[in-house]
Amino acid sequence: MADTLVFQALHLANEHRTAYGLRYNDLQRYRKHCANRTHRLRSKEKMTHGKGRDFKKHAPLQTENIREGHLQLYLFEAERAWAYSQELLANSTLPANSERASTLRHSATGRFRRSVHWATQLLSHCQSLFNAGRLSPNSLIQVSCYVLILNGRFLRYREDFEDALTQLSVARSLLDELASAAVTSRDQALATVFADEIGPEIRHCAHELGHTKAYDIDGIVADLAPKHRNQLVEGAAALIKRLHSESGKGESRKQLKELSWEGQPVPVRNPELVDALLRVQEAETRLESSKQSKSSKKAVAAYDAVLLALSDASDLAKKIADTQPSTASSRTPGARDGHFIHAFLVYQLLSRRIQRDLLMVESIVSESSKVDKSSKSASSEIDPRVYPGLVKLLDTVIQSLNQMRTLSIIDDSPDFSSSIDARISYTKARRCLYLARCYAASQVKKYAEALVLIQHANIHIRETQTSLKLVEEDPINTSASPFYSLTTSDAAALDESLAADALTFKRDWYAFNSGSINPEDHKTYKKPTFFNIALNYVELDMDALNERAGKESSSQPVVQQQEKKNLLDEEVKEDAVEDTPQEVKPSRTGLGSLLGGWWGRS
Repeated sequence: MADTLVFQALHLANEHRTAYGLRYNDLQRYRKHCANRTHRLRSKEKMTHGKGRDFKKHAPLQTENIREGHLQLYLFEAERAWAYSQELLANSTLPANSERASTLRHSATGRFRRSVHWATQLLSHCQSLFNAGRLSPNSLIQVSCYVLILNGRFLRYREDFEDALTQLSVARSLLDELASAAVTSRDQALATVFADEIGPEIRHCAHELGHTKAYDIDGIVADLAPKHRNQLVEGAAALIKRLHSESGKGESRKQLKELSWEGQPVPVRNPELVDALLRVQEAETRLESSKQSKSSKKAVAAYDAVLLALSDASDLAKKIADTQPSTASSRTPGARDGHFIHAFLVYQLLSRRIQRDLLMVESIVSESSKVDKSSKSASSEIDPRVYPGLVKLLDTVIQSLNQMRTLSIIDDSPDFSSSIDARISYTKARRCLYLARCYAASQVKKYAEALVLIQHANIHIRETQTSLKLVEEDPINTSASPFYSLTTSDAAALDESLAADALTFKRDWYAFNSGSINPEDHKTYKKPTFFNIALNYVELDMDALNERAGKESSSQPVVQQQEKKNLLDEEVKEDAVEDTPQEVKPSRTGLGSLLGGWWGRS
């Protein structure tokens, strides 16, 4: 059995830790999972210790007989013991276990030592397999990193900070080598995850030893790792050299493109998230190819695939951000945390959703446009039956923009905030325009409501122009993939369309009320029914009308009208006085009036 083995210790440990409880710090669940896993592996590899009370001791494993299942068995035995030690330590800190805290800590120390023992056996078998040519240098370095991390944590628990700092620094340097020689983005993120985990432990050990620059983790690693690397790892220099030479021969596949926000890179340091973003990247590649075919149906289907992948990635990022400890530190200064990455992915999801909805709006408008383009009014070029659908699509766009506006990364950037506000107002103006055309359609003919909506749209256009003036350079228009391009010329064009539609609605409303205008001579017109009667009840501002008509305004008609109004008010008051009934005193008759005269009463 001289076949080559592929054993990724760090990948296997990280996958099972995140899937079976350690994402939420559930040590008991992970310990039980490791116990079940070891039982299955022992049964599969026929390494059980007999049945009942009879203990059957196994012969030592020979190098030529070792399979991948044997290596997994040692790894999960080490993980099981380590998880149990951490669970006992957590229980010893509870107030209910204060009386037996020392016993729990003693048991935890024994389990921790057992974990280091299993990991050391795993390393010895992997070293023999590597010498026999059955294991790659990448696999051996991963196992060495795992053993060094476990041993360093045990020494730190025993307060042997000097040796612990040495072990963890060498492990960190090997993880850096794995990250630099990684073929895929997932392998790079995997090495980065374990390096981030031991970063605070290195800083703690350096602080306990009194280092003046305990915060400088990279400096400590660069100082200690070259001195002790060859002592702790057999043939470390040759191993690293072979690692880089073999990684150079491999194909550079599944490389994640660099993500950036406001000119700065967005580091992705989680292997699961890297896999999700690779799926997003593949979907976006298919989307770009579908755009070249100029088929709206294929483009919408490609957008749906991108949205599905982004939704999965954002859910995973939220899960990672919720379980991320608040004291977690990052390797690079100024690196963004999980909450930022979640907000960034939600922004990407909403931007792609807006792109899809706007594409659907454009496709509906283009398909329903009429052949006659000689009309000046834009409402006559589109079938009125599509306006309700356009209004619903713009509603979803407004909803996505409002949700985008509440993101922390948008709220922290004034330029992005103003750009999003401008697009919200512009979309509201378009929605009011299409809704006004719905009311002014030939089947409805509610011109008053349509004109009110046009007024609201004009307000939104002014808000759009104000928001665009606040931004010197629109970050959405200048981004690599602008999802909603908007300029001042677009706002001006929509304003002109609103003015044209408003004039059309007013003329249609005038004609609907039995009025007509001669298109050749605008001075010749026919008034609607009861038009002159309305002047008796409505006070007109003649100065404003004369000013709009380009005539000189005179205050004399206004004064005469005011005098007529005062005379009319006086006549109304006199009529009201005359019509008021006088108080009539009751007449007294009979004996009451006779006696009343004697006592001076009338």
